Parts: sequence; C-alpha cells; structure tokens
Amino acid sequence: MTKNIKMKPTKNVILSGATGFIGQHLVPILLKNNYKIIAITRDLKKAKKLDWFKDVEFINCNLHIEHPQIKLTEDSGLIHLAWQGLPNYQSTFHIEENLPRNYNFIKSLVQKGLKHALITGTCLEYGFQYGPLSTLHKPSPQNPYAIAKNTLRKNLETFSKEKTFTLQWARCFYMYGKGQSPNSILSQLDEAIDKKEKNFNMSGGEQLRDYLPVEKVAQHLFDLYISKKPGTYNICSGHPISIRRLVEEHIKERNSNIKLNLGHFPYPNYESMAFWGVPNFPK
Repeated sequence: MTKNIKMKPTKNVILSGATGFIGQHLVPILLKNNYKIIAITRDLKKAKKLDWFKDVEFINCNLHIEHPQIKLTEDSGLIHLAWQGLPNYQSTFHIEENLPRNYNFIKSLVQKGLKHALITGTCLEYGFQYGPLSTLHKPSPQNPYAIAKNTLRKNLETFSKEKTFTLQWARCFYMYGKGQSPNSILSQLDEAIDKKEKNFNMSGGEQLRDYLPVEKVAQHLFDLYISKKPGTYNICSGHPISIRRLVEEHIKERNSNIKLNLGHFPYPNYESMAFWGVPNFPK
C-alpha cells in the first residue's frame, strides 16, 4: 500500500491579513502550491478557528505597535493584505496612522533583504471617474482611505528605485463570498432573509460596479504573485453589474420572497455611480 508523502514546502511567503476576507481564501491556495506561510495576525483566537491553522506559522503582532521579527530566506516574498480601520473610508486614521505604519513595515522587510512584495490597493484610488477604468487612468483618490493607499503605492515605487525589489500593486474592486464583512450588502441581505423579514432596505440600486467571487480574487492574486511581474494591476471581472441586479440574483439563489425597499438609503458619496475595471492580468 502506497503511503501519502507530504512534500516539504519549497517556497516561503510572509502573509499579512491571513485571517481577513481575502486571506482566508488565499491561504489554502498557497498551501496547495507547497508554500511555507508565515502569517501575521492581530487576532490569534480568530486564527485558531480556521481549518488550516496548524499548517501555518502564525506571528501574533499588531503592525501599528511593533514590527514582527521575521528571519528572511532568499526566496521569501510578501503578500500584504492587512489594513485597519475599514469600512470607515472617511477617517483620517488611514492617512495619519495606516499610511506610515504600513510603509515602514514593508520598507523594514526590504531593508532586511526582501526582494518581492505584492500589496493590495483599491479601486477607490480612481476617485469619481466613470465607465471602464484601466491602470492607464490617472488615480484621483477622493477619501482618506483611497488617498492613503495611493500614497503608499507612490512611496513604495520611489523606494524601489533606491532599494531594488519587485513591487506588485493589486487594485481590488468589489467581491463577495464566505467570510465577507457583516456590513456588506449581501451579508445584510442574508441576515434579513434568515430572520424572515418581509422587506430589505437599500439604495436605489442603480450603481454599476465590478464584482468577483472572493475565491477568484484570491486566485488572481496568487497568479499575479507567482508571475513576479512588477506593475499595477486591476483585480476585477471587467463586467459591470448594477447593485439592484446583484441583490435580485442573490435573492433568487436563496429562494426568498423578500421585497426590496429601493431608495431607502442615499447613494454613497465616496464613489461614482458607474465604474468597473479593465483587467490586465499578466500573461
């Protein structure tokens, strides 16, 4: 009888935000592809509840207080998903705290010898621009969160000229799936359906957005990471969908009769009414 032989990891990756929405789906992909993962988390109790906890080396650390002591190897890379203070996009905390803390953390690893870093950005870096948005469009961030992310990218690009390393910037658009924030529209809809409520309050729902299942987002990030091609990339579907249609399709999937109370909430003031991404995944 042939025994199952577990292969030893051949690659090393430092992952921040491992217990977050994207991280929970990215870790299994990395493990499947034989990566040794050093995961940084602020919430070790949350990490212990995950199926793959014992397969990952966890460092319990708040990056806003201290930098973790990590011994780098020649093949060590970084996938940086962590970012505190969301979904409050308007807080100056992003500029005053998140921006310098995240920059100094990444810079410290590069100074220790890190040669490759993939950082997640946001579609909100494009600001109030309309229609299909490619990475050729000039960023025009309009809220503290987007300003901080875009400034982090520019600072790291400048630093990469001083200290050479491969920098990949992944602008994530919208996503949905298991583990998403309870504040997201589909999570709120699921809660309303589970409670057997008759109506669901929402905006007019005419906004056009770009959505991907979180599993695809995680796979795109992995594919981008292993390509090692520097640059800025849109992590998106390339196809717009209205929020109303997104909600209606989810209601059908749940076999629910809940009614939409359209126009109950005003449209968000931190993003334009109609925008979606133009994918530019490396080939």
